[in-house]
Amino acid sequence: MPVVNTVRLLRVAAQAAVLAAVVGGTVAYAHRATDVTLLLDGRAVRVQAEADDVRGLLDDEGIRVTERDLVAPGLDAPLRAGQDVVVRFARPLTLVVDGAPRTYWTTELTVADALTSLGIRADGATLSASRSQPLGRAGLDVVLSNPKLVTLVADGRARDVTTTAPTVAELLAQQAVSLRPADQLSVLPTSPVVDGLVIALTRIERRHVTVTEPLAPATVQRRTAELAKDRRRTVVAGRPGTRRTVYEVVLADGRPTSRTALSAVVVRPAVARVVEVGTRPDPATVGGSVPGVDGLNWTSLARCESGGNPRAVNPAGYYGLYQFSPGTWRRVGGSGLPSAAPPAEQLYRAKLLYQRGGAGQWGCGRHLFD
Repeated sequence: MPVVNTVRLLRVAAQAAVLAAVVGGTVAYAHRATDVTLLLDGRAVRVQAEADDVRGLLDDEGIRVTERDLVAPGLDAPLRAGQDVVVRFARPLTLVVDGAPRTYWTTELTVADALTSLGIRADGATLSASRSQPLGRAGLDVVLSNPKLVTLVADGRARDVTTTAPTVAELLAQQAVSLRPADQLSVLPTSPVVDGLVIALTRIERRHVTVTEPLAPATVQRRTAELAKDRRRTVVAGRPGTRRTVYEVVLADGRPTSRTALSAVVVRPAVARVVEVGTRPDPATVGGSVPGVDGLNWTSLARCESGGNPRAVNPAGYYGLYQFSPGTWRRVGGSGLPSAAPPAEQLYRAKLLYQRGGAGQWGCGRHLFD
């Protein structure tokens, strides 16, 4: 090889080595670590970043984000020395506003900031959590109650109340209205308080009351042939008694609504009223015609048997116009004694007796044919 070529080659190699050293130094400078600050949910962490952009930084730090999370600057933004990279993770916030629940996702770090970012007005409202309370990654459930105008009717008066109590039970507690076990509410204690709600509380009391009461006498009926049918006669007037009864009385706001007998003791028994009820047929309906025998001489028979006396009594046991024995009288439908029956009935039953057995029923039977 010529000397000139050898010298040229050595010169080129030396230049290449110098260029390589320069280029290598430049590359090393470009990948030198960048000092940035990571703000993770408000907590600052200094990081020596090797990555060129935010996405690479988060990957290097093992930080996984979703579309709901906040990253500023954006994932594709280049890193600059001294730069702040903000990461806020989205967390659920469940708000129960006046009894209506709804879940939101927010990257705000406190309850107050979350409400502001969500555009939820809470002026004058009460919250179940402090407005400055931090929102952790797990989220938070918050009950928000706005002022509402309701009407409370209790203990004899009605009042309009402006309240932020979320439930009826809490409203009653705010108003120092006690709810006893037996009391009745127009709505459930767990019901949400809504604007315009009317809450009526009825006080229920139970008391034992002792009452002395009259006992009406019973009525006993006795049948008697001494009276015409359907006629009545009081034999014993009867007398009311008394009893002492213990009642449980239910009062609603002081007014009795029902009572139940718990026990009763008779102080003085009642005396029954006794009424006799007549069974003797009415003369207007007894003594009618009996075919075939009406033409006989019944007046002559009566004159012979009893002297025509409807009240005649024979010591031998025969009674009335036609001297019936009680057994015979009953067999032809009579009741009581024949002598107590009207003459028309005695005649009618005598005709029935003749129809059954003829004139031989009487010792004076021949006079029927006079």
